[in-house]
Amino acid sequence: MQAMRSDAKDAALNAVPEKPLSPPQVQHINSSWTHLVAGAAGGMATALLTSPLDVLRTRLQSDFYRSQLKSTATLQRTRPSLARSFLLHFSETFEILFSIHRVEGWRSLFRGLGPSLTGVVPATAIKFYAYGNCKRLYPELLGMDKDATSVHALSAATAGVVTGTATNPIWLVKTRLQLDRSHVNADGSIRPPQYRNSLDCVKQVIRQEGVKGLYRGLMASYLGTIETTLHLAAYERIKVMVATHNEINGKSQTSEVSQGLLLSGAAAVSKLIAVLIAYPHEVLRTRLRQAPMADGRQKYTGVMQCLRLMVKEEGFAALYGGLTAHMIRTVPSAAITLGTYELVLKLLSGHSS
Repeated sequence: MQAMRSDAKDAALNAVPEKPLSPPQVQHINSSWTHLVAGAAGGMATALLTSPLDVLRTRLQSDFYRSQLKSTATLQRTRPSLARSFLLHFSETFEILFSIHRVEGWRSLFRGLGPSLTGVVPATAIKFYAYGNCKRLYPELLGMDKDATSVHALSAATAGVVTGTATNPIWLVKTRLQLDRSHVNADGSIRPPQYRNSLDCVKQVIRQEGVKGLYRGLMASYLGTIETTLHLAAYERIKVMVATHNEINGKSQTSEVSQGLLLSGAAAVSKLIAVLIAYPHEVLRTRLRQAPMADGRQKYTGVMQCLRLMVKEEGFAALYGGLTAHMIRTVPSAAITLGTYELVLKLLSGHSS
């Protein structure tokens, strides 16, 4: 009996207990999901605050107002210069914004908000989840410094491709709904909008174009990775410069308000640079998702064909259609998204530490 007790005691002493997660492991798990939640919060705030400008931008990027511009050009009998085109576009942007409310009602300023929220929240969550974790993984895999610009650029490009692939059907539905409107027929009767809601839009797209129709504009979305890469790489570089400046000048304990303003400013400036360089992909993507018909066939069949046809028919300035509305929306949106993301990330990280 005593021998049995001794054996049991020895077995208990020699048994390897299950080890609890170490602090680095806990920190890794926490950092993974905090990027997801913080990104979703930033996306939700942005979608709600900038919905009217998103509707306006989408319409200006499409050929929604093309007939009006054609009639204006006919009256002038000459194609306006590039500078005049941009000035005309700037004034028309605000005229159209106010006319949407006056002609179609205030609800039209929020058309596509459902798909936008459905898309923005998971898209931003996925983007920052992928981006945040890639920033941690790539330095280990490639043996590079975590603050290297190449690490930030590669992480942003990966996040852009993953997000574009996962959420393209949602953005297609949002685009179709924002461009859908009532039409007056030749006999004076009014034809209602084509789509009743998001689900009806999905059903019609699959029935008429097949499942691949939900992925129209995907290649243009991949081109959009250029903008994402430029934006986030520039943002991270500005963050590093600000942190280095504060450290050199002994300002490591900057106030929360000052730090928040600096990060929001960095987000806005970096987005402005990225938009000016990579904007045409936005117009190409919208045209491809809009899928207009010409002679009973799809007018645009691919990115390069769409690019060539637009320049031929509408001029180079058409590639910057909706730029004013896009910048008015996107630059503050970047500040809102990244500002909210950084704030929530800091709160969650502090709570989980």
